[in-house]
Amino acid sequence: MNILFVCTGNTCRSPMAAALFNKIAVKRNLDVRIESAGIFANEGEPASTEAVVAMKKYGIDLLGHHSQSINTELLEKCDLILTMTTAHKMLIEPSAQGKTFTLNEYAGMDEDIQDPYGGDVEEYERCAEQIYSALLKVADRIAYDSDK
Repeated sequence: MNILFVCTGNTCRSPMAAALFNKIAVKRNLDVRIESAGIFANEGEPASTEAVVAMKKYGIDLLGHHSQSINTELLEKCDLILTMTTAHKMLIEPSAQGKTFTLNEYAGMDEDIQDPYGGDVEEYERCAEQIYSALLKVADRIAYDSDK
């Protein structure tokens, strides 16, 4: 299964989600390929310093991340697209109907994942915790669906 995580600039939420889910998937032996992109990303930007710091708590190094913009090729090759907000979903869904959900929606949870951009490290850590919580439920759902 090819999964794409999407946020606005691909420097905070979606790279954190992709990295966290990769770690969860390896641990649970899920057959997934994971990418991240941003709706308004500047190509090649690094992950924000605060996101890099927040991921260290999970033993993840985001220093090698380079942002990419969402494009038709990415949308077409993905089986599941998980956005951080309802607004992101609304922008993508016309091009990828039936496979686009907000992260929390797919996890069976409410609310959007708010953008920590411009906040302090603690705000990024809270965001990472919210994403991680949802991703555990996503992993359960994918594992359950693949066992059918």
